[in-house]
Amino acid sequence: MKIAIITETFLPSTDGVVTRLKEAVKYLRSQEHEVVVIAPDFGVTEYEGAIVEGVKTTKMPFYRYREFSLPQRKVKDLLLKHDPDLVHVVNPALVGVSGVYYADKLNYPLIASYHTHVPKYMDYYRLYPLKPAVWWYFRKLHNYADVNLCTSNAVKKELVAKNFHNVSVWDRGVAVDHYHPRHKNDAMRERLTDGKPENKLLVFVGRLAPEKEIHKLRPLLDERDDISLAIVGDGPVKDELEQTFEGTNTTFTGLLHGEELAQAFSSSDALIFPSVTETLGLVILEAMASGLPVIAAKSGPTMEQVEDGRTGLLFENENTESIIQAINRLEDEELYQHMCENARKEAEKYSWQKPSEQILDYYFETLEVFQKNQAKTSKKSKVNVTE
Repeated sequence: MKIAIITETFLPSTDGVVTRLKEAVKYLRSQEHEVVVIAPDFGVTEYEGAIVEGVKTTKMPFYRYREFSLPQRKVKDLLLKHDPDLVHVVNPALVGVSGVYYADKLNYPLIASYHTHVPKYMDYYRLYPLKPAVWWYFRKLHNYADVNLCTSNAVKKELVAKNFHNVSVWDRGVAVDHYHPRHKNDAMRERLTDGKPENKLLVFVGRLAPEKEIHKLRPLLDERDDISLAIVGDGPVKDELEQTFEGTNTTFTGLLHGEELAQAFSSSDALIFPSVTETLGLVILEAMASGLPVIAAKSGPTMEQVEDGRTGLLFENENTESIIQAINRLEDEELYQHMCENARKEAEKYSWQKPSEQILDYYFETLEVFQKNQAKTSKKSKVNVTE
């Protein structure tokens, strides 16, 4: 079939959504399906044989770190140009609104996937009063879709409670051959610890934004001068974080990719994951595949992936003492080795093959649901005419 994927983010950006989409597109192309990706225009025109159609971008005054694509008529023109069998809108929020609207108006089967917990972000940007309106907005968008997807059972439960329709889970995956303990590297450890390789090295990997709650780690570094923190990534609060962690054993690397990122994971002692707003957190599996235990704040999605004392350690959000206690448990060498081994074994269960096959199954399900809905509408119209 021909699939149009409309997404708020794609290459050359790097995040969990882009990683997942890359794997899905590769699999769909290997099965000889045609794929068109409609995404913000950053100069990419092709990926793995899929056509990438760029749409106009703009900078938002409240988030200058990156450009976004707003709703626009060009999405309709591109859908008419390619005439897909199915439309998949990924994370509908801005340009994805056009995808939802025109898929409905042009009568295309529609599947939508929920990857970013924007309603929860309102708490971190001091926009609490808008939270009910944001939930209403995303519910309305997603309920145009014949099938909805999310990335964890915890988020599925939340979406169903908010009256999102027909929600299923799109399973997690990781590049198990790329992220591997064999990438451990003394030179990278020296770099990440700023010349203190004997320190216990914690690594954070991700976007540097308020909802990631990275600032919560400062008291830990004040308490323990034998701990180094490597912050891998970039984002809107990078300058603020550099000020927050000034005078501590913290290294900011900026964005790392490919081999360097694999080395950064496997050359560290543990991944630190303080956020409670994730719908999944793919870096958790990437760290585990690298043989690292994950030290994570308790939340539904993280507790689906991290088993305390087996593949990592969990701590209570906003509780410095709880974080320190978790870090102290790393001193138990037997426990640490046990977690490292189990983390790798657990990650090996989650190659990208299954979620990539799964998305194709969901596409066929979407076509079936769409046809049933069309039949119901047609039947209802006939009854009304008769009456």
